[in-house]
Amino acid sequence: MIDPTNRESDPSHEEVKQRLLEAYRFRHAVKDFDAERKLTAEDFGFILEAGRLSPSSYGFEPWKFVVVQSPELRDKIAPHAGGARRQLASASHVILVLARLPHEMVADSAYITHMLNEVQRLPAEIADMKRRTYDTFLRTGFALQQNERAMFEWACRQTYLALGNMMTAAAMLGIDSCPMEGFVKHELERVLAEEGLLDTERFGLACMAAFGYRAAGGEAPVKTRQSLDEVVEWR
Repeated sequence: MIDPTNRESDPSHEEVKQRLLEAYRFRHAVKDFDAERKLTAEDFGFILEAGRLSPSSYGFEPWKFVVVQSPELRDKIAPHAGGARRQLASASHVILVLARLPHEMVADSAYITHMLNEVQRLPAEIADMKRRTYDTFLRTGFALQQNERAMFEWACRQTYLALGNMMTAAAMLGIDSCPMEGFVKHELERVLAEEGLLDTERFGLACMAAFGYRAAGGEAPVKTRQSLDEVVEWR
């Protein structure tokens, strides 16, 4: 167990850092998975838990994760997801990440009331204060509420926090992943709605992700990234 109050003296501190960096070096966007190798329920549950525990603006969790294991449904998705066909055919697990629509995320919506009262369980006074602060943020801080597309994209951006955490959790276990945006959004949403997996009054599709084990010979390419000097500026 890591002691967060005494990290520097904890002998595991450097080990944890190295393990995390090794996981990032291990991870790459796998296109072809070994279709015969499946994740255990425990490992995939760990990945989902990493997504569930992820941060979100005001803690309002504007996401839903739809796990697609049915080969028949994957076949229906594939014609509208050209950038994911290989992964859909071979990945152990596929997640469709949904984001809540703008009217679900406004300050006076039933969903936000549910989050304040039933999930965060805030006292009435604090909940009212948080709702007012959030409303101001939407209207004047980020000025999102006047632009439905911007507000939906803001919700989508938050789902990527969960997606990143799920991919990192997977990499820590030696499990491969691939985030995917190569799909025709309105067509895929139509398929999901027809299958009863998408309430189009409440959610839209943000992204997809595949998890599994890379096919034999599928070594990770050498990481190519800009240097810290190129992406970090200090003042």
